[in-house]
Formats: sequence, C-alpha cells, structure tokens
Amino acid sequence: MLNRRTLLASPALLPALAQAQPSADWPQRPVTMMIPFVAGGPSDITGRVIAARLGGLLGQTVVVENRPGANGAVAAQAMARAAADGHTIMTGSIGVYAINKALRPNLPYDPVRDFAPITLAVTTPNVMVINPQQVPATDYAGVLAWLRANGGRASYSTSGVGSSEHLTMELFKLRTNTEATHIPYQGGAAAATALLAGDVQLTFQNLGTVAPHIAAGRLRAVMVTSAARNATVPDVPTAAELGLSDFVVTSWQAVMAPAGVPAPILARLEAACIEALRHPESRQRLNQIGFDVVASSAAEFRRFQEAELTRWRGVVERAQIRAE
Repeated sequence: MLNRRTLLASPALLPALAQAQPSADWPQRPVTMMIPFVAGGPSDITGRVIAARLGGLLGQTVVVENRPGANGAVAAQAMARAAADGHTIMTGSIGVYAINKALRPNLPYDPVRDFAPITLAVTTPNVMVINPQQVPATDYAGVLAWLRANGGRASYSTSGVGSSEHLTMELFKLRTNTEATHIPYQGGAAAATALLAGDVQLTFQNLGTVAPHIAAGRLRAVMVTSAARNATVPDVPTAAELGLSDFVVTSWQAVMAPAGVPAPILARLEAACIEALRHPESRQRLNQIGFDVVASSAAEFRRFQEAELTRWRGVVERAQIRAE
C-alpha cells in the first residue's frame, strides 16, 4: 500500500496547487459525477462529499448520477465512452479500478488505458459485521464457531462480485476452513440493508458503510482488516490480533476522467478535487464514518493503482476466485 504520510507530504499536493478558478472556456456546462453503485455506499458518499465543494470551485453545477450494475462495470464502460472534455468524471472503488481487471478476463473497459487519473480520495478498512439477531455470538471466536457449525446455511452480502468485501470473505473462508454462500448486491448500502433485514447473516463491509449501524447497535463488529485498530471502532480487534496474519485489506475510492481529457482540464480537476477533499467539513464528514482522506496527486494515484492491480491479480490467482 502507498504510504499515506508520503502522499500527504508530497510537494505536488501543496495548497497553492489546489486553487481551481473558473475560466471562460471550461467547464461550459454542468459536470456529471458518475457513481457506479447505488446511493448510500462508499463510492456514493465520497463522490457526493467531493461534488458538494466541486461546483463552487469550478463555477458550474456538479450533478451526481448513480449508475449501478455489474460491480461498477456498467458505469465504467459508460465513462470509457464519454466525451473526453472533462464534463464527466467518476468516483469509483477498488473493485472498479483494480479488482475487476483481475477477476474478469472479458471486462468491457480497461481501468488504466480507458481512464485518466485525478486523485486517490479516501481509504478505509473492511470490517466483519454480523446481524446479532441471526448469529448468536458476541465475539470473533463465537462467530467462527457458528460458521463451522452452520456453514451449509450461512450467507454473506457484498457490494458485488469482485468487490473488496467479496475477496476478503473468500480469503477468510480459505484461511479458516469455513463456508458461506456469497450473495452480491449493487453497492455497499444495499449489502448492508440485506444484513440488517436478516436476508444474510454476516459481511465484510467497508467501515464507512456500516459504522452508523455499529454505533446504533444494529450490527455487531468482530474484526477490522486494518494493520492497527481503527479510531471509529477502537474496541474491535484487528485480524492479526485474532490470529490471522497477512490479512490487511484496505479498500479505497478514487476519481477518474475518460482517457484523452486535455492536460490543463485534468490539472484543474485534480486541484479542485484535492481542495474539496481537504476542506475541514469534508474531512470531518469522511473521518466520522471511518474514511481516511488521502487526496493524492494524479501521478501518485496512477502508481498506486498499478501496484494494486498487481496485488489483486495475485490474490485472485492464489485463491482461485472466479467471477460468478
């Protein structure tokens, strides 16, 4: 993983760079912020936080458009075909920009060739959560025992095939010799809703998606996949503390534009998105739900993305995970 301190300390991210002033030639009309999942999930939350500040910085309205389907591939394909004029951008997940490529040999877009990077916006760990009405356990040991006794009827929700939650759970099953049936949904919010409703019993989900439900006691957190405990759920142990070494998974959200957008426009978008993310209210909103704001430069994000593509290709091959 790219060191977050290095990102934040980069000269490319100095405040002076993050001044995006309106101009006469661009943007000429409202900018569309595409979200490849349903409302309420990590991509949607991140995209809307950025969009709330971006309009003022660019001098144009920013319209958020949710276009879910195929773990983000529907929106990503539309983005790849969009006019390369800077009026369409997309906030997408690790699945859209990295894992899909490893999992789907016939993916209808290429996450490197078809997109121009703008910024790595946020990172967040995954957290294993259970519906306490469905799983009578108070801690990880209890959940593990329940899974081993009920593997034939256990099921888990995710934001889609190939999402970080999907791969995290599949790796967990391999490491613990447990079973559970995968039930994919179109986004993290839908996956969390299914868990709350008792349609499934557990999930690994982005912390930002389920943090409010954990705080309210509707869901019970038993493990986080970060290297250290997370301040949002300080009482929840890490996978390493529970005996699962080499089980650090950090999900992330990033902003891209179609390939071919002119460099001056990309620079404006990069600067404006970084400033929008760095705004105290944006940072506070994202931190409250378990997101760490990164706001990297475009170049740093591209290097990070390429490393993630290599990492998840190896995970998919070792775990022999196939798209359903």
